[in-house]
Amino acid sequence: MEMGSTLNMDFQEDSGTLGSLPVTTSRNMSSSSSAFFSANQSPFFSPRSSTCQFSESTRSDAQCDSANLSADPPSSCSGIQGTECHGNAQFDLPDMKLEPTACISSDFRKSDHVVSNGTLSSYGHVGDNGYYDLIAKHRKQMRSHDMSFSPVPISLSSNRNRSYDIYIGLHGRKPSLQRFANWLRAELELQGMSCFVSDRARFRSSRKLGLMEKAMDVSSFGVVILTRKSFKNPYTIEELRFFSSKKNLVPIYFDLSPSDCLIRDIVEKRGELWEKHGGELWFLYGGLEKEWKEAVNGLFRVDEWKLEAQDGSWRDCISRAVTLLAMRLGRRSVVEQMMKWREKVEKEEFPFPRNENFVGRKKELSELEFILFGDISGETERDYFELKARSKRKNLMIGWSKSSSVEERLGKRQWGSGSRKGKEPVIWKESEKEIEMQSTERQQNQRPKGGGWTSRRKKSAKIVYGKGIACVTGDSGIGKTELLLEFAYRYHQRYKMVLWVGGESRYIRQNYLNLRSLLEVDVRVENCTDKSKMKSFDEQEEAAISRIRKELMRNIPFLVVIDNLESEKDWWDQKLIMDLLPRFGGETHILISTRLPRVMNLEPLKLSYLSAVEAMSLMQLSAKEYPIAEIDVLRTIEEKVGRLTLGLAIVGAILSELPINPSRLLDTINRIPLRDISLSGREAHSLRKNTFLLQLFEVCFSVFDHADGPRSLATRMVLVSGWFAPAAIPVSLLALAARKIPEKHKRTCFWRKVLRSLTCGFSSSYSKRSETEAYSMLLRFNIARSSTKDGYVHFNELIKVYARKRGLTGVAHAMVQAVVSRGSLSLHSEHIWAACFLLFGFGNDPIVVELRVSELLYLVKEVILPLAIRTFITFSRCRPALELLQLCTNALEVADQAFVTPVEKWLDKSLCWRPIKTNAQLNPCLWQDLALSRATVLETRAKLLLRGGQFDIGDDLIRKAIFIRTSICGEDHPDTVSARETLSKLTRLLANVQTHT
Repeated sequence: MEMGSTLNMDFQEDSGTLGSLPVTTSRNMSSSSSAFFSANQSPFFSPRSSTCQFSESTRSDAQCDSANLSADPPSSCSGIQGTECHGNAQFDLPDMKLEPTACISSDFRKSDHVVSNGTLSSYGHVGDNGYYDLIAKHRKQMRSHDMSFSPVPISLSSNRNRSYDIYIGLHGRKPSLQRFANWLRAELELQGMSCFVSDRARFRSSRKLGLMEKAMDVSSFGVVILTRKSFKNPYTIEELRFFSSKKNLVPIYFDLSPSDCLIRDIVEKRGELWEKHGGELWFLYGGLEKEWKEAVNGLFRVDEWKLEAQDGSWRDCISRAVTLLAMRLGRRSVVEQMMKWREKVEKEEFPFPRNENFVGRKKELSELEFILFGDISGETERDYFELKARSKRKNLMIGWSKSSSVEERLGKRQWGSGSRKGKEPVIWKESEKEIEMQSTERQQNQRPKGGGWTSRRKKSAKIVYGKGIACVTGDSGIGKTELLLEFAYRYHQRYKMVLWVGGESRYIRQNYLNLRSLLEVDVRVENCTDKSKMKSFDEQEEAAISRIRKELMRNIPFLVVIDNLESEKDWWDQKLIMDLLPRFGGETHILISTRLPRVMNLEPLKLSYLSAVEAMSLMQLSAKEYPIAEIDVLRTIEEKVGRLTLGLAIVGAILSELPINPSRLLDTINRIPLRDISLSGREAHSLRKNTFLLQLFEVCFSVFDHADGPRSLATRMVLVSGWFAPAAIPVSLLALAARKIPEKHKRTCFWRKVLRSLTCGFSSSYSKRSETEAYSMLLRFNIARSSTKDGYVHFNELIKVYARKRGLTGVAHAMVQAVVSRGSLSLHSEHIWAACFLLFGFGNDPIVVELRVSELLYLVKEVILPLAIRTFITFSRCRPALELLQLCTNALEVADQAFVTPVEKWLDKSLCWRPIKTNAQLNPCLWQDLALSRATVLETRAKLLLRGGQFDIGDDLIRKAIFIRTSICGEDHPDTVSARETLSKLTRLLANVQTHT
């Protein structure tokens, strides 16, 4: 691998650090849809030209396949529009073409270079023998060139009269610098500003340097990213002087500040910063002192540009740079768009506010940073301790099994020669069913003795560093969500946005599609339908998912947090959750928390318990001083609560809120009797192991009841929360459901009814006050946690499971009543789905709540039909919507069957001459409404099935609907006529299909 590293370094000297196409990508790669550019094409690319355009599939397939070996200057294009190229630029290497791929991150950050010879595929191929000869020739050429300066020409020649909005100059190969430059350029191009990116120090060819100097001359603004090493680079000094003289210099201070850039400090090596990197730097490249000082002094003449990209302000720096440059270029729409985006992110980015009482986890946070970024920086570097060095890290390589990249070929060559002792390169293997991380050695030398998932699981690799995916696993309540939240808050400036996705198997796909509003992606089914070919439901759903996934595969970094991943497969169709995610190794990072021992065959980061000191600090939130005996009691409580972070936080809240010491609290918990509840099932496994935690919950409920009287609102809110969806719950809706829980003994005296009638005018204000008080109590005792949405609350999954097991009769019914009566389809769709799960019994679930016919009719009209249509049309979730309508049809048919069944009454038995009647005869209006509601559901199902090409089933359903409406309303009724028109369309389409087949 040392030879491979040497070869990579040699190639990087003339590599494409200039940039290329910022495009979207897709997961499935094919050799026929690669987006390499010929060396005969121009280095200049613009979204505003009309030549050399590429299709969406071509652009998407090529973005992040691998790094490239690009000899051309950067492309300049928007991530939305097509890409064009002009002119001519070619690498002077015999029998070889060097071509830029469609990913600037490849150009800046990766060292996997692709060489193309002969036919092009998604990865270039070169013969093993010819490859080393090629490297030798290239190395000789590179050594023959001396670093020199050329005067910057005033303008380009007439045949290359091309201008750029922004020139971006940088120097260095630090991964964080390259990542920042990638993001800056991609963001500028996304807003329609053409860019030219260059690290000129990597190039030796005078012709290429001349092209870059021409690009500098024709750019409206010159952005120079400054690091502590920039002042010893002649090209950076030249860029500073050039753009400063044109008064269009935009300096960005990357790892230093404007106050650090004083000539005296640099030359005299004053301060810790310049002790290593300072001195008379112009001697390092043979320049003139006067020119060097002129360049540094030019920074202080740029007063309006104070852009600092310190480790904690990347996002703000890039956002401000884009806004200021757009203002200077007269792009007012871009400025307005950036302002709206910032407002949206401030409100919707995080689900929870930051935990001010977060303690410990320094090692885990540092390791997560190392796993995702491949390096650590800043204060985290000092916190990064006790991390074991892995011998396999040195030669760790990740590629896709479909490729034949240079490193993979080198790895195989070295393995074959016996130079791989204990070092196994890892290859990503992608298939339709799974992605496995397999060792090359195991792949070639071993075969699984048995088939199936178990045998494959045993071959997983260790934790992979620097590839943008990390998984945290641990028991319920141990603090996985808190760790992910702290990481997201700590490093959110390194990403354009943090995208939080709930990982529960029934909701994860909907949660993923909900990102459409933040990413501004349209996933509606109308836009996913190809007029030339009717798409199936699976294809329409995949098209919607791919739109989100492509947006995440740009060169713009996002952090996708999947919290509490329940299963690797989707609950609805058993498809792998991995299909939702963007390809690993790109700019977007994936962070997963789960209770599963392994996810996607990756080795997760096992979250351990807090240390004794950290646990003690979490239980001593107040400033109370306890004697040694009480400290020992706290240690006992820590052990009994299972050292779970959730239990420790509740104990700390009780001790800080109540005048009670640890020994008395322990005695109180031990005296609380355990309730006789069933803790069977996989979800209650953690509760069965920790009965002390259940007693702790009961202590909190006792405190609530003591403060607010028996059956306190706070306690009922906790009990009813277990039936809501795993999402933020509106406090008003939660309180309404809590009040609907029936009492055990209903004894309402006459005087109490009179009192209620007299005080009805004050009930709303009292109710609002009691809601606020109950909500505040839940937060203070850490039973619930606040949300970034105003008026919403979250509950830990352990508490929700216990609430469901402990809940009284009628709690689920109360939740359904509250959601159906007050729920908003746009705001509370997750909770409406949770109510539907209780009402209709999806899959193998039992029907938990049964409604009266009048309630069912209201539910169908006001909830089910709008929910199904919105799910189908707005989110392209075809099968869940159709399954909901089918189960709704079954429920209506059961109710209709009950209506036509004869009913017997004691009066009818006594009067033998009276015929026995049915409910339909006793209540004909209600029966007609029931039948018409069933016809509406059948017609809706038929119309939706038409969109997926299932004409035969739709034809049968619409005929049933026509029969019902004709029998009740008549043939001339508008609803009947509309149904007949749908039947005609279905019949015509069905005939066309039968003709073609």
